[in-house]
Amino acid sequence: MTNAPDFNLRDALDATRAWDDETIELDDQLLEDDDFESGYADDTAYDDEGDPEELTIGAQELAERHALRRVASLRTELEDITEVEYRQLRLEKVVLVGVWTGGSVTDAENSMAELALLAETAGSEVLEAVFQRRQSPDPATFIGRGKVEAIREIVQATGADTVICDGELAPSQLRNLEDRIKVKVVDRTALILDIFAQHAKSKEGQAQVELAQLQYMKQRLRGWGGNLSRQAGGRAAGGEGIGGRGPGETKIETDRRRINTKISKLRRELKEMRGTREVKRQSRRRNHIPSVAIAGYTNAGKSSLLNRLTDAGVLVEDALFATLDPTTRRTTTSDGRIYTMSDTVGFVRHLPHGLVEAFRSTLEEVADSDLLLHVVDGSHPDPEGQIAAVRQVLAEIGANKVPEIIVINKVDAADPLVISRLRAREPHSVVVSAKTGDGIDEALRTIESELPRPQVEFDVLLPYDRGDLVNRIHQEAEIGSLEHTGDGTHVVGRANADLAGELEAYAR
Repeated sequence: MTNAPDFNLRDALDATRAWDDETIELDDQLLEDDDFESGYADDTAYDDEGDPEELTIGAQELAERHALRRVASLRTELEDITEVEYRQLRLEKVVLVGVWTGGSVTDAENSMAELALLAETAGSEVLEAVFQRRQSPDPATFIGRGKVEAIREIVQATGADTVICDGELAPSQLRNLEDRIKVKVVDRTALILDIFAQHAKSKEGQAQVELAQLQYMKQRLRGWGGNLSRQAGGRAAGGEGIGGRGPGETKIETDRRRINTKISKLRRELKEMRGTREVKRQSRRRNHIPSVAIAGYTNAGKSSLLNRLTDAGVLVEDALFATLDPTTRRTTTSDGRIYTMSDTVGFVRHLPHGLVEAFRSTLEEVADSDLLLHVVDGSHPDPEGQIAAVRQVLAEIGANKVPEIIVINKVDAADPLVISRLRAREPHSVVVSAKTGDGIDEALRTIESELPRPQVEFDVLLPYDRGDLVNRIHQEAEIGSLEHTGDGTHVVGRANADLAGELEAYAR
């Protein structure tokens, strides 16, 4: 037996009876501390009236994206992983490798810095960056044999599990580098495709990214231990039987055929989606609604500028290719004319050709627009290089003849000397800060002055029962003067041919 004290329930209840009458006093210094926060405090924001603030669609998407960030201290090795959801949570540790074939040292460093931003946007941790000066990349291993051994030593010393090369590698180069370095090797194209796959939200955007991925993957199929190269035929097929005796067909050829079938299906789906987008464009053209497209280098502030100009509320994030799906908003000029403004996917140096082809239907929004806002990051180390890269892509999609306004953004963080240099180089430009709102009014005035103007002059006296025509004049025409008289509304201005034809019956 144990010598435990006798337990009395009545005495225990009497001991707790005074608890309700006692008050808990907190330290006055603790209560006065501004940093004190209850353990039950949540992250909900409230306005001045105490009501929760309503988040925009972009803010909700940004919160969702950050909630799905990958976790650190987990590796992605060169192994066959079947747990897809578990693999998405892994944070890869990478080493960057570049080849410097021309230009200055600053150009090479800027290119590697951009590759590091791409890698971090994809969800990896950059441990080291190395580039080699060569006249041209090595046809077998992209970098020299000695540099390959140096990269292998860096990978072993840092514990990296992935090497990212700043260029598009041939399948043989990828295979040779992985065989010698013993970790996964990806190139710049695969890295950009991975970012696009993470950020695509709409059905069309996801189909475009999948098409580009399949086109990239088709030439780079290979298996573990050569199992994709085994032939299947006759009894050697392992009992496949009728229908499995291909004429010496290898498994890799079968997979490539399946990829080609999927590519054909995606192209048919995108063709149908392209028809829907074309119907919307024809409707705008039929109603003579001018369109303005916002284009530029990735992370130059295009979505922030769209939010400033139209209160669109789209997602804004300090990351490369944060927005892929185009957003179109209807807005009006100061005199009431309606026009649309569209945000498009950002561009980058050496943008994969497959992505340009896959997103061609989306990029046609830029080619078919009446005015192009070319957004440039004024705080970037090489803004002129950004302008040249964007104009190269614009030429590929046939948008180089669209009237262009250079919008130099991030003036609050830019060097005034750089801004002066850009304005001297690009006379038809405006300087703004989408973050603070500086220069937005001047940008709006410039946009309104560059929008296409109606060509047909009219001078009409409209009866008061034709308020519908007066409304259309406000939305579609340019009003020189408007006066309400005893006989009707006297309007003088300019309109498109269709509206001018309807107004001709009331001409003075």
